[in-house]
Amino acid sequence: MNPAAPVLARLLGRAERARLRGDAAPAALSMASARDAREYAALQSLREIEAFHAAIALAERDGAIVAERDRHRGDGETLLRLVVADVDALARHLGVDTVAQRSARAAATLAPWTARFPVIAEILALWRRDATLRKQGPEAAHDLAAAAFAVDALLADPEAARGERTLRRESVRLFGDSKRIEALTPWLDILLNGEPASSGLDKEQVWAALGLRKEPLPLLLAGVGLVELDDGSRVALPRRYLGLPAESVRAIDTPARHVLSIENAASFHDAARARGDAPVLLLYAGGMPSPTWRAAYRRLLGGLCADAAVYHWGDIDEGGMRIAAKIAETARDAGFDLRPWLMSPGDIPAAIRRHARTPTPAVLASMRRWATRAGWPGVADAIGREPILLEQEAVDPVLPR
Repeated sequence: MNPAAPVLARLLGRAERARLRGDAAPAALSMASARDAREYAALQSLREIEAFHAAIALAERDGAIVAERDRHRGDGETLLRLVVADVDALARHLGVDTVAQRSARAAATLAPWTARFPVIAEILALWRRDATLRKQGPEAAHDLAAAAFAVDALLADPEAARGERTLRRESVRLFGDSKRIEALTPWLDILLNGEPASSGLDKEQVWAALGLRKEPLPLLLAGVGLVELDDGSRVALPRRYLGLPAESVRAIDTPARHVLSIENAASFHDAARARGDAPVLLLYAGGMPSPTWRAAYRRLLGGLCADAAVYHWGDIDEGGMRIAAKIAETARDAGFDLRPWLMSPGDIPAAIRRHARTPTPAVLASMRRWATRAGWPGVADAIGREPILLEQEAVDPVLPR
């Protein structure tokens, strides 16, 4: 093992950062510094010192560095300073690639996907600056490429008749590995979000956005009406609620004047109990709605009267606003504007707001951006004035009437 390798690697890192900054001065390390050359300072035996000096001499011979020595004391071999002569030669001497080389290799690996996913260009720019994303550098390019392949394949036919797909079965189909998609989840999140920052969604919601579930999730409905299924049959909604495969739902005949989608299961069940005779149709979104759920939702909205009001109730947080924006996009496709329900600080009782958490500035900015994309500028302004994070389970259900 090269006894000087840790010090030379530190010198290479400094040289690469200087090159990225455009600094023309050669990078250097003081060998008298306990921080820069602690390994050198820790040498004790003559044998250790000679081995270290020999390793430095080899790096000099390779044209990688210039070593400044104390010629006035001792044997004249004591190292004072190491200066980089050639960054690429130093990397070759250490048997490693430079940031530029690793970034170029990552760019080549990701070239087939850069046009399809513009966020990849942003990631490559970070890697070229020797920055990491979620603690990952250019070495993760193969995982990012695999994630791009998965997203492209899974979204190629979002209205697939087979409905929601099982996570591990699809992982085997695409990769021959039942857990590969799960391991790629952070990259899937970035590709779906379209920006390097986290979306605020948990892993189950990321999978749902791709139409994947660990197990099939039924479409839960509560209200009054007849649901038409793909086999031509019509099923009456019972008083409490009904669960159906989302892909089987074709239409609904309902007198409901209000439709309310609800993000979380506990709140849906509370609302179903509280519905009574309210002329409202409740739907459980199951977090981030899958493509299959959104297709069924679009078909259900097609059975409403033109002046029906369509609402969504979810968490007041980054993920909740992003989910709302996705549902709003689907509602617009069906000719309806999605309205917020209990999604603004002003809708929440003061006693509950007092226990809400406060988002970071970055999270708040993302919440406001997604609220605006949902078509809710009033909500975006309200959370700007009173920033809160609140799970919908903290609020008792109140239904549109």
